[in-house]
Amino acid sequence: MTYTDHTFHIPVMGLAFTANTPVKVAPYGIASVISIVEDSLLERLREYYYTQLNELYIPIPTIDLDHRAKRITDYLNLVNRMVHDKVDMLKSKAFEKGQEIVKYFEMLPEESKLKQMYHSMLEMKDVNLKEQLQERLRTLIHPGSIDVNIMTKIDNNSYNKAGEMIENGSDALTAIRGYVESDLKNSAVIFSAGMNPRLYNYLENFEQFRVEKNGVFEKKIIIKVSDFRSALIQGKYLAKKGLWVSEFRVESGLNCGGHAFATDGYLMGPILEEFKNKKEEMCTELFGLYSKALLEKGKVVPENIPYTRITVQGGIGTAAEDSFLRNYYEVDGTGWGSPFLLVPEATTVDDATMKKLCEAGEEDIILSKNSPLGVRFNYLKGNSGEVEKLERIESGTSGSPCPEKLLESNTEFTERPICTASTKYQKLKLAALEALGLCKQDLDKQRELVLTKECLCLGLSNAAVNCSITKPLLKTAVGVTICPGPNIAYFNKIVSLQTMVDHIYGRTNILDEGYRPNMFQKELELYVDYFKELVEESAATTDIKKIKYLKTFYNNILEGIRYYHSLLERKSFIKDTVFYSKLQCFEQQLESLMERFTLASVTV
Repeated sequence: MTYTDHTFHIPVMGLAFTANTPVKVAPYGIASVISIVEDSLLERLREYYYTQLNELYIPIPTIDLDHRAKRITDYLNLVNRMVHDKVDMLKSKAFEKGQEIVKYFEMLPEESKLKQMYHSMLEMKDVNLKEQLQERLRTLIHPGSIDVNIMTKIDNNSYNKAGEMIENGSDALTAIRGYVESDLKNSAVIFSAGMNPRLYNYLENFEQFRVEKNGVFEKKIIIKVSDFRSALIQGKYLAKKGLWVSEFRVESGLNCGGHAFATDGYLMGPILEEFKNKKEEMCTELFGLYSKALLEKGKVVPENIPYTRITVQGGIGTAAEDSFLRNYYEVDGTGWGSPFLLVPEATTVDDATMKKLCEAGEEDIILSKNSPLGVRFNYLKGNSGEVEKLERIESGTSGSPCPEKLLESNTEFTERPICTASTKYQKLKLAALEALGLCKQDLDKQRELVLTKECLCLGLSNAAVNCSITKPLLKTAVGVTICPGPNIAYFNKIVSLQTMVDHIYGRTNILDEGYRPNMFQKELELYVDYFKELVEESAATTDIKKIKYLKTFYNNILEGIRYYHSLLERKSFIKDTVFYSKLQCFEQQLESLMERFTLASVTV
């Protein structure tokens, strides 16, 4: 994966929101990520872009053998070609105001050597020398990395007409095959949502993930993790198979968009401190396992330990935060996600949804239970997807027809898994609840948990429909579900790509005046609220494991608060009186919650 001098990347968001982001930003050297789990969306995007290019679109129907992998491969090849064509065109332009080549260099951070070379060129008086340096600059232009994301939990099996399971035909395996067979170079696959042994074992089949003689990789592996322990476990698992993790992408457990995988109370500051202190030791340990595995397989062992990047994302909102993460924690880069939902030049968001994002306050972003996967899900209330869901409930036909079937995981009523957001499941579940003879209050509570589930396959894809890029799969289901992180509450303006990049690098400020909690404070607040919810749900429990878990969670948050007290004394970035007083308030709140829980447990 070749990185330009940019210090940030745009993470995957939903399905459609970043499905074509590389086409928009990679020509400017910015790395971004495409979700490749929804092949139906990618097939419709294929049709759109082939039509835009006045080229023949040849459908890849579902009856084709390995159609899912083929769709993914061709879409990635198409994106790659469009990006390189745009870069070639950009390189051909004159260094004149308003030209794309100037925009490329102007967006780079000031400390970039390439940016400094560009400034030197501008100051040159000698015409010949200036032209020579311009040609040199042209050769140094290269696109941002076109990376892909596979959510490891989405890995349902596929079956043929005889009902037999297709070997290596599961969702995740076909997605990785589609990526590997693409002509992307210097690219990476990002695995999110935890370890999938079947998927990780399958990676051994592909030489594209092996290190080349010059120490580089054609295709790299990135793992999204929430803490150091997860990185070490997954890194060791892959190293033993002769596979190297080129980047650990650390994401906040709760202060993020989409599915939220809460840690056991571990906070971002202490987590990054651990990565900083133990990264070298970890890489040495992984290289030992990696070298041994390569030797056993008869593969080339690199002379030096391949470099492993550590990047961080989740709730970053100011240039000061970005700089602090890179300088103090020594991370190699940062991820900026939700703010880019307000950048039409970067992401695909329809006008109505973008307006709601601009108007959203803290109370509009909730940690919902809407995901059929049973994982908590950061969610914008009142989006058009929710409106459609409520209308179906009101009409007595709750649930989705489930045309995509990517999130099928429940076998409560059926032999093969079905999706908890589907009409089929909800009809069966509601009937089962009615038969239990529950009191109205308990029945209503259980019904709400069933009906809150939302079709994410369609909801997270429909922004492309409402932007007139793709056709709808179902004309009766075009509502958009959007899942920004809590950080979106502080961004309320639609801005250009260059303006957002300038904000990231501190050349401008797009946030309104007024207090915004720094990213560490916001995450801490979210964890305290989450702990309060856990305590309320377990107030009368006698389950020893649950009691022990809550105590561990409590102690980890307290340890994090003590860490921030120490950090406040040593570093100026978060040395503000509000954060200091909030730390004390959170500590008192935690102690009060734990005392009430302990008393309740003793009483029971």
